[in-house]
Amino acid sequence: MQIQFGTDGWRGVIADTFTFENLSLVAQATMDYLHKQGLADKGLVIGYDRRFLSREFAERAAEIAAGNGIKTWLSDGYAPTPAVSWAVHEKKAGAGVMITASHNPPRYNGFKVKESFGGSARPSTTKELEQIVAENQATSRPVQALALAEAQAAGAVELFDATAPYLDQLRRYVDLELIRSAGIKAVVDPMFGAGSGLLPLLVPGIEEIHGAENPSFGGHPPEPIAEHLGELTALVEAGKFQVGLALDGDADRIGAIDETGEFFSSHRIFTVLLRHLYERKGVRGAVVKTVSTTQMIDLLAEKYGLVLFETQIGFKHICEMMLENDILMGGEESGGLGVKGHIPERDGILMALLLLEAMAMSGKGLRALLEETMDEIGHFHYSRIDLPIEAQAKRQLLERMQAGGITSIAGFAVARHNFSDGFKFIFEDGSWLLIRPSGTEPVLRLYSEAGDPAKVALLLEAARGIASV
Repeated sequence: MQIQFGTDGWRGVIADTFTFENLSLVAQATMDYLHKQGLADKGLVIGYDRRFLSREFAERAAEIAAGNGIKTWLSDGYAPTPAVSWAVHEKKAGAGVMITASHNPPRYNGFKVKESFGGSARPSTTKELEQIVAENQATSRPVQALALAEAQAAGAVELFDATAPYLDQLRRYVDLELIRSAGIKAVVDPMFGAGSGLLPLLVPGIEEIHGAENPSFGGHPPEPIAEHLGELTALVEAGKFQVGLALDGDADRIGAIDETGEFFSSHRIFTVLLRHLYERKGVRGAVVKTVSTTQMIDLLAEKYGLVLFETQIGFKHICEMMLENDILMGGEESGGLGVKGHIPERDGILMALLLLEAMAMSGKGLRALLEETMDEIGHFHYSRIDLPIEAQAKRQLLERMQAGGITSIAGFAVARHNFSDGFKFIFEDGSWLLIRPSGTEPVLRLYSEAGDPAKVALLLEAARGIASV
């Protein structure tokens, strides 16, 4: 089969396309890449999440690394993706591999590559990995592996604690004592994922739900969006907590529930944290966001006189900008946010701590902090719809959209468009609509933002018609 990397890594359905055989092909290509780039001597870090067979897939990747003469540090238990990325940075390793499908449904698993800087593999890197896989398949290159027990006995594979050094970094970055002394009543939902237990460990008093190991993730994808956070929302609505925090399956993304019991999207989190970093912590630099992210970031950057970059969807594009520029903060709509002074990686646990720090420093809840900002730059409403789409329908949609010709939607004239990643239509008042097929799932995503929620609904309904789904 043809191996393709999506917005972050190669993913597939377990026992369908994500098999030990295919994982071995990708792992061998990764080792070939490291040798080709002169990085093999620096070693490889491998980690995994709590998904079905993740540990076994990680162990197989370690066997292949050892078989290719690459020193490997294998996590001794499940770990968050940002912890594995931090280990790559701290150990000055040549690369990292994280076995996870992040927020995808339980039947999926995945293979994320982290480069030597401790961030998502850049597009040029994943393209080369795809080419090596194809070349190896064409030439029937054998997979080279050394049995795990033998590799460990020889010192080629070493088990290590991926989490402890990462937590030390978080303790340096955030004022945990201030958060503890503020006495904020907080509850976290790690969604049965790899972030379980860590926030209560860092901030005693934080309560946790869904911290047990459950590869089915309670029956829904471990994605921290409103429809998956009913229990967390109910706890805050009942007045037991001032804030609810949620992490995705590998803890590199974040969602939240504000003090009113309403879902606090990544757009709002990005907005609140950008202001917190700039005004309270005095961090400076440019800002980078993806094409599907709120215009509130544009307006805040303008207010502060900061350079703003816009990229395609996928944190790997943000990571690339963070490597090339002095970036204060970068973020995407799906909940992936990264900050200066850390690694060029999204980190849900760090973002959760920064939200608590912003609350502790200001004495205000998340909604109050957002309202304070929107009173200055304008009030915005956002929504996203995910629809299933078959491969043929997707191809037909892309052909229609690429042909162009759309000058108005729902009666609103299109002022300009951005087709760099999907099909984004921008209107005179700054509101926008984005129609984009997912890069990792058979899903069509429709996004819209406007000053009026009624307009958001109209634009999304019109998008359904355009997409014929």
